Amino acid sequence: MAVNPLTNWNSSLFSCCDDTQSCCYGFWCCPCLACTVSAGVGESRCLPLCDICGPSITSALGLPLCVPPAALATRVGIRHRYGIMGSYCKDITTSCFCVWCSWCQMHRELKYRKKNTTVVVNMQPGR
Repeated sequence: MAVNPLTNWNSSLFSCCDDTQSCCYGFWCCPCLACTVSAGVGESRCLPLCDICGPSITSALGLPLCVPPAALATRVGIRHRYGIMGSYCKDITTSCFCVWCSWCQMHRELKYRKKNTTVVVNMQPGR
């Protein structure tokens, strides 16, 4: 069984100039971008609302920092689906400190993957 090698993200976290459409969309309405990415991976468009409501709930409970659950789960899911190198630690750090850039990067990745789809045909020998 052949295993595909892991790849890098198609663009870096701060590659906003590579796709200004994604980043402008994220800058003016990041919740809209997050909902679009969430729907793009097959999840509910409302999933990113957990990230929007999360900080206010955790600060009301006296917790100073919260990992945005939707951003983290979506990022890990995209990495695993497309065989992108990384680690949970990097995903947590990115989701905590660069959440909007992370959503933009995920949006660029989904656009790239959609445009560059490959079809894998599993040919088995006849019997």
